[in-house]
Amino acid sequence: MSLDHAARDVLFNAARTQNKWTDKPVTDADLAAIYDLLKMGPTSANSSPARFVFIRTPEGREKLKPALSAGNMEKTMTAPVTVIVAYDPKFYDRLPQLFPHVDARVWFSGNEALAQETAFRNSTLQGAYLIMAARALGIDSGAMSGFDKAKVDEAFFAESGFKSNFLINLGHGDHTGVMARLPRLSFDEASVLA
Repeated sequence: MSLDHAARDVLFNAARTQNKWTDKPVTDADLAAIYDLLKMGPTSANSSPARFVFIRTPEGREKLKPALSAGNMEKTMTAPVTVIVAYDPKFYDRLPQLFPHVDARVWFSGNEALAQETAFRNSTLQGAYLIMAARALGIDSGAMSGFDKAKVDEAFFAESGFKSNFLINLGHGDHTGVMARLPRLSFDEASVLA
């Protein structure tokens, strides 16, 4: 099974990072639908370490604001939703539920470096799945790394111990805020056949 060209355009070719937003809301049902798609993406040992904070309220935005870089302030404060893509450093405690056919918890519980690397890599993948799921459902996005992780972790994760990875603004883009398409490396520039 293969997606047609129109679907590929929605997911990749015509999709753009958004910097300005319309007033059209992103509903709780939209966020649940995005999650229901992204959770199906593969992760190592089905570990699913990502945790998501969907910021939608003025109070939530004010809590996030001190952590934002100046260049990300306006587009984040005006976005209908900003997602903190984070990860649970103790994700392996859920492996008996998520990967029940073997005791995978022991792979990570005694190896902090491996657990950190696995949690960060796989939460990054899950954040990318979130972007693709949003696009598949007609919701635009803009991912960002310009923020103070320590401030976000203190404001949002002091009790849970989760760690922030990156931010994604979600909404319906005002396409007047889209920059010109930037170049990409060709297959030959980015790839080696071995």
